[in-house]
Amino acid sequence: MAFKSYVLTGTVLAGIVIPTAAQSDDFSSVFDKDRFQVRARAVAVLADGDGTENVTGLNTDVGNAITPEVDLTYFFTRNIAAEVIAGTAQHQIFAGASDIGETWILPPTVTLQYHFQPQEKFSPYIGAGINYSYFYGEDDGTGFDNLDVEGGWGYALQAGADYWINDNWGLNIDMKYIDLEVDVDVDAGGTALSADDVDLNPVIFGVGVSYRF
Repeated sequence: MAFKSYVLTGTVLAGIVIPTAAQSDDFSSVFDKDRFQVRARAVAVLADGDGTENVTGLNTDVGNAITPEVDLTYFFTRNIAAEVIAGTAQHQIFAGASDIGETWILPPTVTLQYHFQPQEKFSPYIGAGINYSYFYGEDDGTGFDNLDVEGGWGYALQAGADYWINDNWGLNIDMKYIDLEVDVDVDAGGTALSADDVDLNPVIFGVGVSYRF
């Protein structure tokens, strides 16, 4: 997606968030919880991988992955927060029936969130933000060489909820969608193969624990 789309997304979010935040000029008077929250989750990364190899015309595909993830959330006001996630996952890449190799992805993502009722035991939230996905540690499949996956930017959408067991500890469920296209290059028997604008578009579903302090 073009950079101007990310700017537009950020402008829309600002238009929603800033007026709400302005109503809460005294954080301590409206929010009886602490500003920081950390989570540890187990996440399933369900990738699309829909694309076409330019020489053979074969359809591409990407395998799913399960991996741990951690995140840090900071509350600006009672309802407005920002979340940064950290995690990495390994995915297999296919062209037709051929396993052309696997790669690791590091997808740092920042979302701006709205928490509907953070003072309650059940606290749902929604968010939107931006992602940059970096690929590393490519490992060639049998019969293939020089696998390379080029990373890129994408927007992220999020929905989730915390259920607070006590003042500090809670359970979390979270789902994100990341709109992301990548380019894949590999050699097969001396022939250069490539697939441009492969729709990775992962849905990331996670469950875990939350701690606020």
